[in-house]
Amino acid sequence: MNRLRQVALALLAASLLSARPVRAEGPAPGATPPPQLAIGDVVPAFEAEGVDGTRRTINFPKGNDTLLMFFLSGCPACHKMLPLWNSAFARRPANLTVFGVLLDREPPGWFMATPLSFSVLRSPGGEFNKSYKLYRVPMTLRVKPGGIVRDIAVGPVDAIRLGEFFQP
Repeated sequence: MNRLRQVALALLAASLLSARPVRAEGPAPGATPPPQLAIGDVVPAFEAEGVDGTRRTINFPKGNDTLLMFFLSGCPACHKMLPLWNSAFARRPANLTVFGVLLDREPPGWFMATPLSFSVLRSPGGEFNKSYKLYRVPMTLRVKPGGIVRDIAVGPVDAIRLGEFFQP
């Protein structure tokens, strides 16, 4: 088990050096900041493959809010959020649908070393990232029926702020 963890951590470190579809840090100094989602924006429904291989359609149905938690397997700030997301997920209300959205390819064994309580989908790709204005992670997004953004947090948040996302 210890050897598996060492291999997973080495692969995780290597993934930090690889190209990613979004940045874990902010824009470069002097650069124009990228566009960001705002409360009231409308995001599109999407289809994605789960890390378990099943196809899922996320369409923001009437009667339920949907919480999307965007992260990279090689992002240190995301790693800090994962236990908080797991804990909040355990106390979620019945009418809240929750998904993690993995924006990169995890190294072999990553999910064994990083157990998650919630379902995880793989990002459908570049156009999806643009439509959700995914330029920085971690990002926590609560969406009302019809795809209307109800709340958003970009970057790490504390347990109190995260609790606001998981309110009934």
